[in-house]
Amino acid sequence: MNALLSVSDKAGILEFAQALHGLGIRLLSTGGTAQLLQSHGLPVTEVAEVTGFPEMLDGRVKTLHPKVHGGLLARRDLPEHMAALAAHGIATIDLLVVNLYPFEKTVARAGCTLEEAIENIDIGGPAMVRSAAKNWKDVAVLTDASQYEGVLAELRAQGKVSDRTRFALSVAAFNRISNYDAAISDYLSSLQEDGSRSLFAAQANGRFVKLQDLRYGENPHQQAAFYRDLYPAPGSLVMAQQLQGKELSYNNIADADAAWECVKSFDQCACVIVKHANPCGVATGKHPLEAYGKAFQTDPTSAFGGIIAFNTTVRGEAAQAIAKQFVEVLIAPEFSEDALAVFRNKPNVRLLKIALPPGGASDWDQGRNAVDVKRVGSGLLMQTADNRELTLADLKVVTARQPTPAELQDLLFAWKVAKYVKSNAIVFCKDGMTMGVGAGQMSRLDSARIAGIKAQHAKLSLQGTVVASDAFFPFRDGLDVVVDAGATCVIQPGGSMRDNEVIAAADERGVAMVFSGVRHFRH
Repeated sequence: MNALLSVSDKAGILEFAQALHGLGIRLLSTGGTAQLLQSHGLPVTEVAEVTGFPEMLDGRVKTLHPKVHGGLLARRDLPEHMAALAAHGIATIDLLVVNLYPFEKTVARAGCTLEEAIENIDIGGPAMVRSAAKNWKDVAVLTDASQYEGVLAELRAQGKVSDRTRFALSVAAFNRISNYDAAISDYLSSLQEDGSRSLFAAQANGRFVKLQDLRYGENPHQQAAFYRDLYPAPGSLVMAQQLQGKELSYNNIADADAAWECVKSFDQCACVIVKHANPCGVATGKHPLEAYGKAFQTDPTSAFGGIIAFNTTVRGEAAQAIAKQFVEVLIAPEFSEDALAVFRNKPNVRLLKIALPPGGASDWDQGRNAVDVKRVGSGLLMQTADNRELTLADLKVVTARQPTPAELQDLLFAWKVAKYVKSNAIVFCKDGMTMGVGAGQMSRLDSARIAGIKAQHAKLSLQGTVVASDAFFPFRDGLDVVVDAGATCVIQPGGSMRDNEVIAAADERGVAMVFSGVRHFRH
């Protein structure tokens, strides 16, 4: 049996080669890999000896030769293939180990030049991988060090690699080549004339890995599966570890993402309850129990069967309170042992543990997608993600009455929540707690009225609340509705042709109004 080893990332290759040699497998190699193995006393035949042709063009050409590809592509079950090998003195290659030039790492490095990127485009490696993967019935192709041990175990146990493993390795190899080519396409098609890179490449090459098949999609007649980015952001939902509970559904995952994205945007201890993709209760507190109590109080009816997310460790007291209601999914960075003990008596509750992104809520680049994608008939809409965060310095007071310091803090809180509510969004808040949420209506007036109705049902007073509107008030009537409900302070983007009329109405009603200068449509 002959094995050809040619790797850029040499982690584990020496030990693997030693094991192959110990099994009596002949080693072939190239360049730096051959030097490494030879320096440790392994008998290695360089590919140049096999081909009778030296490496040339600074290593650009070394394995592109019939004596390599013939040995990889020949079908052992076809006499004419084997006769052709014999006629030309070509030996079979039964095992190929190749990982590719580090193109992705190279172009991810700040200051990478086009010349550096080009020189890290592997040619011979992908060609050999494709040849071996195509001929998987006769050749085992390894493209990652994580595959070494499993292949060695089979070689030791049965003297060969099983058909099932060779096919799985072939699939993995073609996936690797596909991802590699897509990375090259992404880079080259994003280059601008000035050498900078566009966020939106001329060709979009999405690469996703399936995590699981789902029982069905949004509805039982729809099929579905859950995928993650090839290189997921730390702290994102796909990094979740499910500690217990039933299998996640399509809707569970969609709502869990909405809850997790919202809650991790807070620095303070926070709880978010989501139902049908909208936050129905959001609050901060001194500890998880307080935050949960306030969030639940916003809309106990909608919270039934909802998704609950915390940005801090859930402990026993909070777990006992949550366990009294019907919850589909509970998300947190960590669960204490006494909290886990509470939910062992609720085995259907899905517990998801997700590490917060390294930078925390203050670093919006951590754990968040840079680009949002939406399917539309045979196409994609792509945009930079809505990762804009406001500070007090961004707010512009446009009324005679100034917000109080407490109102300013509540305005920022309400604005943060409104970003995660479907448009048209109206959010009443007070003391770090949502008091009424109106979401997803065609009319901003209707959203405002619904928020008020929600507060009435929850027996919450809206007197002295602040209100966030995700887009401007086109007329004063929307402002009048929220002020009639009890709001004393409003935050909105501004930008309407009738801004002056709305500001005058706010002055007439004696309320404060600030402009954010930022709109937060969420469709």
